[in-house]
Amino acid sequence: VQLQASGGGLVQAGGSLRLSCAASGRTFSSGTMGWFRQAPGKERDFVAAITWSGRYTSYVDSVKGRFTISRDNAKNTLYLQMDNLKPEDTAVYYCARSLKGWIVKAALEYENWGEGTQVTVSS
Repeated sequence: VQLQASGGGLVQAGGSLRLSCAASGRTFSSGTMGWFRQAPGKERDFVAAITWSGRYTSYVDSVKGRFTISRDNAKNTLYLQMDNLKPEDTAVYYCARSLKGWIVKAALEYENWGEGTQVTVSS
């Protein structure tokens, strides 16, 4: 599976962005998908994950109630709707795929990674 993230940009605090992650390959519908982010000088951190059916999701506490992860297996696409953005959300965002069938939050559990997309939130 090859992944390509898009949708990043510059937005003012309180604004919204929708990230997309297009996947190639016929196995997209299997496995858990996740979003991670990496700010300058920091480690890559878990943001959100969704199981293959979309039934189960998980978020880091700092984005709960503001971000929504979803997937459309028919379109081989993963999404991250980000609302009420804050300056501390500024980072490069990466999408990733795990072969695990349950929610996983550790980057080491993900086998496929896309190129990141920059999100910058100004105050």
